Amino acid sequence: MTGIPVERRALQLVVAIACLVPLSIGGISVAAGPGWLGHAPSIPTDLDSQFRYVSGIFLGLGLAFATCIPGIERKGARFRLLGALVIAGGAARALSWAMVGAPSMGHRLGLAMELGVVPLLMLWQARVARHGL
Repeated sequence: MTGIPVERRALQLVVAIACLVPLSIGGISVAAGPGWLGHAPSIPTDLDSQFRYVSGIFLGLGLAFATCIPGIERKGARFRLLGALVIAGGAARALSWAMVGAPSMGHRLGLAMELGVVPLLMLWQARVARHGL
């Protein structure tokens, strides 16, 4: 790995893999709208518009996280901001679960990413930055 510490490279790889979620799901959701989730064939136009808007933000979030991969040890402020946005979304998803009921398994996995994996990645990025790993 020509001088690049193993832990830094591992973090970069894990972040790259994690970016596939918002890039793929966000892209599909922008292109196909909420119908691809298998719900009612008739979706109100405002709900479709809101869904695609939020999906576009999700896609952009994936792209923004991807820009953190090169030189990840120097991208702490950006990584923390993006992570905070994901955690805020996860908190909103958790509120929905509490108020409306349990979502599908895919959304539960999303919640695990938002409130579990992303905070752990934020801690890992801080460790790599702090220790020059």
